[in-house]
Amino acid sequence: MRIDIISVVPDLLTSPFSHSILKRAKDKNLLSVNLIDLRDFGIGGYKQVDDYAFGGGAGMVLMPEPLVHCIESLKSKVQYDEIIYLSPEGITLNQKLANQLSLKENLLLICGHYKGIDQRVRDQFITMEISIGDYVLSGGELAAAVLVDSIGRLIPGVLNDETSALTDSFQDNLLAPPVYTRPADFRGLLVPDILLSGHEAKIEEWRYEQSLLRTKEKRPDLLKDLDAL
Repeated sequence: MRIDIISVVPDLLTSPFSHSILKRAKDKNLLSVNLIDLRDFGIGGYKQVDDYAFGGGAGMVLMPEPLVHCIESLKSKVQYDEIIYLSPEGITLNQKLANQLSLKENLLLICGHYKGIDQRVRDQFITMEISIGDYVLSGGELAAAVLVDSIGRLIPGVLNDETSALTDSFQDNLLAPPVYTRPADFRGLLVPDILLSGHEAKIEEWRYEQSLLRTKEKRPDLLKDLDAL
C-alpha cells in the first residue's frame, strides 16, 4: 500500500512513521508513506501557501494554487483510490472504515492548517473527508498519523500474529476482553482460573462473555449498533 501525505509541516509526521509497527510495515515493503511538503509548491520567493479568508475573520486558509498544483503533480504519477481531507467535518474514523481503507492500494491524505483549505479544492478533488473526533486540532497531521496507524496495522504481514488485529476492540462491535500476563499472582491479585485451564473453547467463551459485559458497561451504544446489523 502507498499513502502520500500533503502537509505544510511534514516534520510533525517523521517520528510516528519511524517506530514500532509502522516502521516494521515500511521495512517489510508492505507500506510506503511519503511526506510531501506543500511549501515546495508555494508561490513566490517566500513560498506562500496560505492567505486571509475572503469576508474577514480570524485565521489563515491554504490557497488553492499551491495545493492544486501539488495534487495534480502527484496524480500524474499515481492513480489514487481515495483523496482524503482530514477535517473535523468529515465522517468519524472507526474500525469499519479503517478495515475498508486497508484494502486500498493508493491513498492521498491532505492535512489542513489553521482554518483549513479553500473550498474549491474540496469540491473538485476530495473524495472523502475523515475526522478522528469532535474537536479541532491546529492541523491535520496528528489526525493523519492516527489514520495511517489504524490502516497500516491491518495490512496482512505487518503484525507478527495476523489474528491479533482481528481480535482488537471494535472489530465485531465489541470491546476487547481483559488481558493478563505473568505472574499469575501479583500481590495477591490472581489471573482468572479459566485462562490457566488450557481449555481453548471455554477460554474463548469466557472472553466473549467478558467482551459483552465490558461493552455493556463502557460502550452500550455499540450494542445498539450491533442490534441494528
